[in-house]
Parts: sequence; C-alpha cells; structure tokens
Amino acid sequence: MREPIIEARQVEKFYGQPGGNRIQVIAPLDMSVYPGEIVALLGPSGSGKSTLLRMLTGLATPTGGQVLWHNKPLHGPCENVSIVFQSFALFPWLTVLENVEAPLKARGIDAVKRRKRSLKMLDTVGLDGFESAYPKELSGGMKQRVGFARALVVQPEVLFMDEPFSALDVLTAENLRSELLELWEDKKIDTQSVFIVTHNIEEAILLADRIVVLGKNPARIRTDFRVELPRPRDRKSPAFTILVDYVYKVLTKPDAGSDFQLAPTTTTPILTRERPKYQMLPHARPGGIAGFLEILSDHGGHADIYHLADDLMFEIDDMLPTVEAAVLLGYLTLFEGDSEITSEGQAFVEADILARKDLFRAAALERASLIKQIRRSLETKADRTLPDEFFLDLLEEHFSQEEAKLQIETAINWGRYAELFDYDSKRERFFMPEEVAAPTEENSEENEVGHGL
Repeated sequence: MREPIIEARQVEKFYGQPGGNRIQVIAPLDMSVYPGEIVALLGPSGSGKSTLLRMLTGLATPTGGQVLWHNKPLHGPCENVSIVFQSFALFPWLTVLENVEAPLKARGIDAVKRRKRSLKMLDTVGLDGFESAYPKELSGGMKQRVGFARALVVQPEVLFMDEPFSALDVLTAENLRSELLELWEDKKIDTQSVFIVTHNIEEAILLADRIVVLGKNPARIRTDFRVELPRPRDRKSPAFTILVDYVYKVLTKPDAGSDFQLAPTTTTPILTRERPKYQMLPHARPGGIAGFLEILSDHGGHADIYHLADDLMFEIDDMLPTVEAAVLLGYLTLFEGDSEITSEGQAFVEADILARKDLFRAAALERASLIKQIRRSLETKADRTLPDEFFLDLLEEHFSQEEAKLQIETAINWGRYAELFDYDSKRERFFMPEEVAAPTEENSEENEVGHGL
C-alpha cells in the first residue's frame, strides 16, 4: 500500500472572538495526497480552499489536528514544495531568468548551477529566448509560464497551484493546462504530485486523477473521488458529462450529506455537512435574482444548472449565489442539480415592478433571518434607527469579520429593494425612512437628514 506524501489528520481552522466564541473556517477533516497523482480541490468562493492549501504547505498553522509529511509532523513551511499563484507574483525589477533563479539563489545554490537549471526549465516551459525580458514585457500567459518555471526549478516533491489559470483568457488557460499535462505525463518534471485549487469544474476533471469537493461555512469534504477517465479527456463524452453533472449536484445541494454517490469503486465516504448555526445570506442582488428567474422561465421553468451556466458562459462561482438566493426565497427548487421555478417564482417573474417588490418583501421577511432581524429591531426603536455595529457584533459571533461585512452589504441591497429599511453610509446606521418618529426640536435636523437619504 502506498504511503501518502501529505496527510492531514482532523485539521481545522478557527479564529477566536472576544468572549470566548470562535469562527470556524474549516471543520475537522482528513485528507491525504499520494505520489503519482494530480489532486484538484474544488469549492465555491469562501469555502476555505486557499486556507487548506496553506496549511498543507506549512504556510499556515492549523488550530486543531496536524499535518504530516512522510509521517512526520510539519512545523513551519515545508521546504520541498513550490506554489504557483493566481497573481503571477513575479519580481518586476528582475528579468525572466533572474525570477526563475531567485528560489535557487535563496537556497544557496552557486551561480553556475542555478543558471544552468533555470535555463533548462525555461526551455522546458517554452520560454527560451525570453531570458532577458522583464515581466512588464510579457503577456499574462507568459508570466504564468515564468511562474511555473520558477516553481518547478527547485524540483519540488509536490507542486501546489492556487487557481493558476483563473486570471488568464480562455484560450491561454486551455493551452497552459495542456502543457502542464504534457510535462506531467511525459515526466519532464521531477514532481511526485500536483495539488491544484480551482473553482472550475471542467478544469478539475480535465486535469485531475482525484477530485475533492468542499462545502463551506465551515469547510467540510463533501465528496472525494477518483477520475477514471483516460487522457486526453473529451469534454463532450458522456462519461465526462456525468462527472460534471455529479460535481454540480454536490455544489448546488449544500445541505445534503452522504446521499451523494458516484460509484462504489470511485467514491470515498462523504462527510455529512451540518446545517450552519446561523443562516447565511447568499451574496446576490435582487436584480440578478430577477434576471435569472426570467431566463429560467424562458426555458420552460426548469433547466440543468450546469447546462444553463454553460449557455450563459458563467463559472460556478458566478451562478451559485444567485441560485442559492432564489432557493432561499422560495422561488426555485433544486434536485440533483436540476432547477425548477416554483409557483411563487413564476408569480414574481410575471409581476410588474411594484408587485415584484411586494412579493420580494414578503419572501425576505418570511425566509431571510437577517432581514427579519434588522426590520424587527428597527421597529422596536422609537426613532427607527440603529448602528450597523449592532448587527455586525451579532454576525461576527458566527462568521469572520470579512463575511459579516458582506452579509451586511447583501442585507442593505435586499432591504432597500424591498423597501423594508434603508442605510446611511455616512453615519453607518440602518433606518426606516417612512416610519421614523416625529422629529422634536432637539432631533429635527438629524431626522431630516435621515428622510433625505
């Protein structure tokens, strides 16, 4: 039996809060990376993919559990790995050759040897002739090739990549994926494993021998399976489409657990994702929800989420928040990745502008906890106004500080659209513009400001 290079045992990540509470970003999970495989880590935005990558490389310390490299606990950054970043992360004042030489220089390798290795690696990734160029002279694809060369020149045991193709245009990204696979399959690189973080489902299936899908809030492994398709892989083949549909079903059914089964021989046991303690508002605007429902209605009221996203040229991260918002409001149902508009959703589509606001208001008050809390809290105040800090304190008991702010931003958009409340950004206060208490001589000026916003 093969021994793993990396083994994560019940690793988790959480952040302490005042009062002893904590925000859990990654729930305790187990994961292993074996030699001879490309592993793709998939998940929606904010699911903790990059945080998990940093813990596996030793750049971040787990707050629970441990990471083992060859059965030895990892303490601090691992020396035998390289990371390719989304943002290229090149030194603009160094030439291409000097950028590739930089990690070798940091390791104390002599000038002649590091130059020889760097030139060979530049030739391997197709950048011979560009040794003296500076990053500003290169296209995005060429910059990322430099990133690959710099990562591979140190001959890492595991090559980590954090969404390395997402900043590139479609054709360049496709070309680089093919070149990476060619280097891997022809054994032109001295790397035992590749670990790639991505949100692109097709990219994961094209590249990976194994795919791990994370849920979020907090991150948990929802499925972990092998891709038993020969390379090169055909996007249009039935087997490829089955895998794409399967992953979409996992991603679009966030509250489901071990009901996901691909095949007994290719799927590991799936951890059940517990429902979060506090409901999270999907980060979607009312206009986007309305537009999505109109498109779905034009498709006869139902569509496969994967095919619809493909038709609209959306990535999974672009589509899912809108889908989740429509489900939360009761306008949409999902079953194994297939979406169907509800009678409430169809009524919303057919309504005029003012009627849509009424329907959205009723649905938000009934189904969106944060919207309901803000409205009811404002109603209890004589002046119908409250600082946003009141709600941020509540949210930060359950979410990170960044996510709490995003929840407030989404609530403001929904509340304004539904005419449930408004927000004064200068004073950082929520208020109810049409139901503010009658102004007195002392506060008349303040309330007039509130009415004017």
